[in-house]
Amino acid sequence: MPSVNQLKVKIFADGADKAGMLEMYKNPHVKGFTTNPTLMRKAGVTEYEAAAKDIVAAIPDRSISFEVFADDFSEMERQARRITTWGKHVSVKIPITNTKRESAIPLIRKLSHEGIALNVTALFTLEQVQDVVDAVKGGAPCFVSVFAGRIADTGVDPVPIMAESVKRLRAAPNTELIWASPRELLNIFQADEIGCQVITVTNDIIKKLSLVGKDMDEYSLETVKMFYEDGKAAGYKL
Repeated sequence: MPSVNQLKVKIFADGADKAGMLEMYKNPHVKGFTTNPTLMRKAGVTEYEAAAKDIVAAIPDRSISFEVFADDFSEMERQARRITTWGKHVSVKIPITNTKRESAIPLIRKLSHEGIALNVTALFTLEQVQDVVDAVKGGAPCFVSVFAGRIADTGVDPVPIMAESVKRLRAAPNTELIWASPRELLNIFQADEIGCQVITVTNDIIKKLSLVGKDMDEYSLETVKMFYEDGKAAGYKL
């Protein structure tokens, strides 16, 4: 396992809480940020554009992705064109389909070849990956977010899917693969090993980077001490 400083995969912090984002902005391992409407709502955001612009002003020199929240493609396009004006490092997140399972590929192709940086999101299959590669090849820079963590949640090993996605994206040099929704720190090293360019990571997982290289015997002892101290503090008796 390489050290953290040897990792080639770029770590993007996934969240929408401004304080948390600014904390991660100070972390030299964090190279960018991603958000989505669910995270924005969880962070208590009520004015989407105002909050986004505030974040861009506070973090002006890192990649940041903001997502459209419409279900109609004409409205998605309008929102995308507005979002892209918020900053030179802003990418517009477009879901691979709308809620009616209608493909967003025509819109993705149009926006990409008009020079709008995209982050195509919510991909789960290699067919979807190939559709995006074919649509954006030769267009603007584009992140391709495959939800490896959610794939794993179904009992399917995401590593072969992600490794094949890396291969397919080589046909479109303007793309970068994102390992989205990781579940544990190990996923960062898995993503790095297969040549994935980016992984989006929540703050709680990023904070575990300090554990990389930790002596396992020492970690074992710390765990034993934790159990002992908690049992003692609780006053348990048998």
